[in-house]
Amino acid sequence: MISIDVVYESNLWIKKIKKADVFFNSLVKVFPKKYRFIKKKVGLTILLSNNKNIKKLNKKFRNKNKATDVLSFPFEKKMNIKKSPYIGDIIISYEFMNKPKALSALEFKNKVTKIFIHGFLHLLGYDHIKLKDFKVMLIEEEKIYQTIKKKIIQIV
Repeated sequence: MISIDVVYESNLWIKKIKKADVFFNSLVKVFPKKYRFIKKKVGLTILLSNNKNIKKLNKKFRNKNKATDVLSFPFEKKMNIKKSPYIGDIIISYEFMNKPKALSALEFKNKVTKIFIHGFLHLLGYDHIKLKDFKVMLIEEEKIYQTIKKKIIQIV
């Protein structure tokens, strides 16, 4: 079972997702079986941030002086749930998610869900540096999203 701690760094998030902790924890409960870690206790943290702060983190840890939609920081280079049940941190920028600004709450949640899945897969060791890895990651993202997309409307 996955447990997610959610931290707000920007209050803008509350306008679109009232109870983010319930939202994200509900999402992972409907992930495909292979990503739910059913008989294990797995944890991660999501920081709901903004462009200003994510830009600082991107500069500090990736030497890229620009804002980005999502950053993922795996706790270990190679995930080993038996050794450490904490898999890492995901940071998401509100401004990237809220483009265009006319997004409905459901459209916003769908966009956040997709980027969360992307960040989650990074925590599990997926990357997209090489084209073949990009394709594999994209397929996994789509599998997860297709499994849960109909349930997003029912979550908070």
